[in-house]
Amino acid sequence: MNRVAIVTGAARGIGAATVDALVNDGYRVLAVDRCRDIPDVPYAMATPADLESVVARHGDAVLALVGDVRSATDMQLAVETATRHFGRLDAVIAGAGVVAAGAPLWEITDAAWDAVWSVNVLGTRRLIEAAAPALIANGRDAHSRIVAIASAAGSTGLYHLAAYSAAKHAVVGLIRGVAMDLAEHGVTANAVSPGSTRTAILKASADVYGLASEEEFAKSQPIGRLIEPNEIAASIAWLCSPAASAITGADIAVDGGMTVA
Repeated sequence: MNRVAIVTGAARGIGAATVDALVNDGYRVLAVDRCRDIPDVPYAMATPADLESVVARHGDAVLALVGDVRSATDMQLAVETATRHFGRLDAVIAGAGVVAAGAPLWEITDAAWDAVWSVNVLGTRRLIEAAAPALIANGRDAHSRIVAIASAAGSTGLYHLAAYSAAKHAVVGLIRGVAMDLAEHGVTANAVSPGSTRTAILKASADVYGLASEEEFAKSQPIGRLIEPNEIAASIAWLCSPAASAITGADIAVDGGMTVA
């Protein structure tokens, strides 16, 4: 029986690569994205065309849903749509995330702080709380999975990105707590923390630091290059496989050695 996953932030970047990786592993996927801009986030969000291009790569294996991860109603709709259309739900991947601010903590606005925290932290919560009953109902031997995309910022501090660093620390803590809540039900919950990955968020971070290109971030990673979204997606897909059944509450660094020191 094909397994079924929901991926948020699925229209581009790591989210889109995760859809590809899961489909390659035999999953059917509900791909969810807001597909419109967010005030106080200083770069463009993905578009409906971006989301449709992800679906077009996979035909009937992927269904698109436009929804906001901050909305409990939208995330409940995502769970209901996945279970109704595909017949079950086995994994959820909280991939939606944004970066904003670009100033010392005492200079950023409440609106910028709220934008970062609402998408990264509240959005992760909304997906998990909507999906948990369905994942629990699968039973202890079903290998149900929760994966959140955190960040290297979730274990270190980043200059002028205190709100983002704090939010990603919170995502890791949230996942660890959820892992304990779900352990008795056989559902695992883990975080994957990327380093500098070739995404829209990295381009926005380059703008924060006044860099000519996001390629300059490669200097901060011992491997000497940027990470590609498919490299992060491969780790997420593995955590969603039976091979990772003994791993829960973990924060998996896929950061090219960025946080080793």
